[in-house]
Parts: sequence; C-alpha cells; structure tokens
Amino acid sequence: MMSRVRAHQALLTDLLLAGVTGFLSLQAEQTVELPWRVPLAVIGVGSILLRRRYPLPVLVFVTLVVAGGVVSGFLFPALALGMGVLMYSVALDLEGRRPWGYAALVSAAVCVPGLILHFDMWWGVNSFAVPVWIFGGAAIGDSVRSRRAYIAEVTERARQAELTREEEARRRVIDERLRIARELHDVVAHHIAVISVQVGAATHVLRRDPEQVWPVLTHIRSAADTVLTEIQSVVGVLRDPNEVTSTEPTPGMDRLPALLEDLRAMGFAVSFAEHGEHRALPAMTDITAYRILQEALTNARRYGDGSASLSVDFGTEEVRVTVENRIRPSAAAGSGFGLLGMRERATAAHGTLETGPTADGSFRVHAVLPLRAEVTA
Repeated sequence: MMSRVRAHQALLTDLLLAGVTGFLSLQAEQTVELPWRVPLAVIGVGSILLRRRYPLPVLVFVTLVVAGGVVSGFLFPALALGMGVLMYSVALDLEGRRPWGYAALVSAAVCVPGLILHFDMWWGVNSFAVPVWIFGGAAIGDSVRSRRAYIAEVTERARQAELTREEEARRRVIDERLRIARELHDVVAHHIAVISVQVGAATHVLRRDPEQVWPVLTHIRSAADTVLTEIQSVVGVLRDPNEVTSTEPTPGMDRLPALLEDLRAMGFAVSFAEHGEHRALPAMTDITAYRILQEALTNARRYGDGSASLSVDFGTEEVRVTVENRIRPSAAAGSGFGLLGMRERATAAHGTLETGPTADGSFRVHAVLPLRAEVTA
C-alpha cells in the first residue's frame, strides 16, 4: 500500500514538472522561432517523464540538444533548467564521486562551446547559473541517495538484530530443554536402578525369609514415589502457568476416529484406509503416531485443496502412517516448525519420518514407527 502511494506521488510530481517544462519551452524560448518551440517542448516534457526509467541516456540526449543550441548561438533556458532535474535523477543511481564527474562533463559540454564561440554573450555572472544548477541537482540527488541508503542499512540491521535475537532465544530454550532432559534422565535412571536392585533383593528374600520382604517393598515404594515427585517437579517447570490442568488421558490412536469426524464436520474430506491386523501400540509409538497424523492433517487442511488421504499399515514389527494431500496454489509457505516437531517425535520413538512433494504434485508425510521398544545407549 505504501509503495503504491509513493508511485502515485512520483507520477504526479513528474506530470507537474513536465507541465512546467513544456510551458517554459513554449514561452521562454524567445530567441527561437515559434515552430521550433514545439519540438523543444516535446523534448523537455519527454525527458521529465522518462528520467526515472532512463536517467543517463535522457541526460546525454538533452545535453547534446542544449550544446547544439549553444553552438548555434541559442540558449534554451527551459531545457537548461531540466538538465538540473535530470542530473538529480542520475545522481540517485550513481555511487561515490561519479555524479560529480557527470555534472562536470555536462557543464563543460554546455559552457565551453559558449565561452569559445560566443565569448561576449557567455562571459558574465549569468553564465555561471547553468553549471551551478547542474551541480546543485547532482548534490541534491547524491544527498537523497545517501539518505535512502542509510535508512535501508539501518532497517536491515534492525531486521538482522531481530532475527538474531529470536534465534538466540530459541537456542537458549533448546539448551534449557536439553539440560532439563539430562537432569530428569539422571534422577529417573538413579531411582529406577535402585528399584531394580530392591526388586531383585525382594525376590531373593521371598524365597528364604518372606517375613523380611516388607522393608524391601517399603524401599521400592519410597523410590517410586521419589521418581514421581521428581518428574512432576520438572514437568511442572515446563508447563505453562496459565495452562488449564487436564485429567484426560494422553491421546493415542484410539482418538483418531474422533479427529477425523471433527475434520469432516469442518468440511475437510479425509479418506481413511487401514491395512494389516489392528493392534494396541506401545505407549510411545501410540502417542507419536497420533500426534504426527494430527499435525499432518492440520497442515493438509491449512495448505491443501480441501481433501487428504490417510493410511495406517500395521506390520509385524512396525506401523506405517501416511498422509497425502494436494497443495493449494495460493497457499503461503509455512514456518516449518510443524515438520520439525513431527521429525523430533518420530526420532524420539526410534522411528523415521519422510516429508516432501511427490511426482504428481501432492505433499506426502510418511512415518515408520517400531512396535517394540529399542534400548539405546
């Protein structure tokens, strides 16, 4: 919107300057016969209207016209004034000292022939008005260009600073999450090891002296309570203080029919196919599969054409979930955090995730999750 307003302002400015140049060419060129004033007016108006698109060629052409008039003994005041405006436009596109070099060449092309061929007419205070006007246009154009470059640089620095600040904040959040995860792992691993030892001791005591098993079971219960307390304290830090406490069980694949019904009620067509023998999934695989499908279907509804296909394939050692949808041509690019979150969930469940466009122009999300928990170092 702002660029459109600036374009309209620039057009109105050029029309006003073109009108003034044309009027002066018709009225001020008293030394030129009337039939020649019309071509001069056309040249003046055309140079103003074309100065933004072809600044340097237009300046060269007008300079040659004015220099030719000077050689012939005529000075075109309107075109001479227009040369200052053209010099301003040229200076906007040039950097360093180049505008001053062009201003010197243009001034020399106009003034030197006049001083050589028409010394009496050109030698005086008025003869210096032309180079002053040309150098003035170069100075103003160079100043405006420098100002615009400075504002653009400041804006770019502010944008880079904002991006750097967001990246730094994101990095700190990730580092803090890793630290909390390590601490939670150390605490849980320690107490689970204690519980494992106590269970082994309880098994041994039950065989020899059942009456002595109660202290061992007390230790096991105490260690389990400690683990739960530590987990609650760490997870409590990670939770949003404004988050409403929910007693609903963690969602899994048993919630998939309800999710599909909600999407269909909103007008989103989802075709669902299930292959293999349906079975209960391990807890980590169950929630990971559901969350990946939930995120993939949400993205399909947001960026797709209103339909998607979903398939769940139960294998002997793994479950495969796939979501495909066509991308809406007018859809804007997403942030990519949804795909990153799905990939992190799949990795945490010791699975794999593949995302990307297909040969027919659709977008495909394919996850392979194991049905047996893997032990990793």
